[in-house]
Amino acid sequence: MVSLSIVRLLTKNTDYAIRALCFLAGGGKTRFSVGEIAKELGISLPFLRGILQKLARRGILDSAKGRGGGFRLARPPEKIFAIDLIEIFQGPVELNRCLIKKEICPDVETCPLRDRVEEIERKVVADLGSITVASLLAERAAAGKKRNRPE
Repeated sequence: MVSLSIVRLLTKNTDYAIRALCFLAGGGKTRFSVGEIAKELGISLPFLRGILQKLARRGILDSAKGRGGGFRLARPPEKIFAIDLIEIFQGPVELNRCLIKKEICPDVETCPLRDRVEEIERKVVADLGSITVASLLAERAAAGKKRNRPE
């Protein structure tokens, strides 16, 4: 028997991290306080603080305390990939978990679905590896131009 478990692609932590990074990349100033980001994005300040601190520990953000402190990107937006953020907050992308009671499923070698699901997983990981904070900002800008274009 094969146990197939598909989890949500993005958790709230990952979603908020991406939103905060896009805000920082397009914000127009060097550093932002957690309070400024939380207010702008409508995210709970303590929850967001934990997310930003984790991103700082992983080298995605740079933080400074005190007057004029706050958070800023530690990498260019084109070097911050969606797949990395998912792995930071959720672990590796896995569409297929063939585990029953912590033991490998006995059908792992003969499962008719396993190879197809692994192929889909490779494609999803590759697509997520091509998405950057910079590409998300560019897509947002392009979508805004389309909406504002006179008919």
